[in-house]
Amino acid sequence: MPNEKRTVFFISDSTAITAETLGHSLMAQFDHVQFHQFTLPFVDSAEKAMEAISIINEIAKITETKPIVFSTLVNAEIRQIIKNCNCIFFDSIDTFLTPLEKELDMPSSKMVGSYHKFKDNVYDVRMDAVNYALGHDDGMTMKNFDMADVILVGVSRTGKTPTCVYLALQFGIFAANYPLTEENFANKDRKHIASLTLFKEKLFGLTINPARLQKIRSERWPNSRYASLAQCQTEISMAEELFAAEDIPFINVTMMSVEEIAAHILQFKKLQRRLFS
Repeated sequence: MPNEKRTVFFISDSTAITAETLGHSLMAQFDHVQFHQFTLPFVDSAEKAMEAISIINEIAKITETKPIVFSTLVNAEIRQIIKNCNCIFFDSIDTFLTPLEKELDMPSSKMVGSYHKFKDNVYDVRMDAVNYALGHDDGMTMKNFDMADVILVGVSRTGKTPTCVYLALQFGIFAANYPLTEENFANKDRKHIASLTLFKEKLFGLTINPARLQKIRSERWPNSRYASLAQCQTEISMAEELFAAEDIPFINVTMMSVEEIAAHILQFKKLQRRLFS
């Protein structure tokens, strides 16, 4: 099937993050299509809606194809303005909220940004978790490892840091990480491994295909020993031997996104999210 090109707009009277998430989930099912994407957040007035449809109509005229619009517009008047432009309109509010109102037998508040009105302690939980992740990144310190919900271990550039930050931001999980290096496996530095195993029930390993690791490392440190395939193979082999010897659960993240890695960790470690807003 030949590649196709379509223009996509994500429109919201708030941040448009929800519209993007929904749209990306659906667009991912069409890998033969090249999507040219625009995000229009905070379309919260008729004037801004008119500006938006001017852009959409212009794109439709240039491409001779109706743009696809994913909307989370709450305001019915603004939503109707956008619907009337030259586009294919996907409305998450009418699709999901209207049937839910019917099922619950009550009207929704239809308040713009209601999803983001956090409970009193949610902001504090998120910031505490993020500060913990940043303060316990890359083996910076083992102090307060007992507070961690999970401690990620693996060689450099296996995605430990972004996964810890994602777990903190999205779920309020206290996640630390510790890098495994050649020194960790030398007899003179076994004390660090021994210290890690004191928190064995919190440990979770990340591994990766050596060729993929080489590519990732070469992007920042090309032609270095650190980025050589031989070095990557050696480090991965030693890490996986450690996981097996210490009975540390681990996953191969070669083909995984940060979101997928986090989901596997939450499921395996049976961690409950602290953030629901």
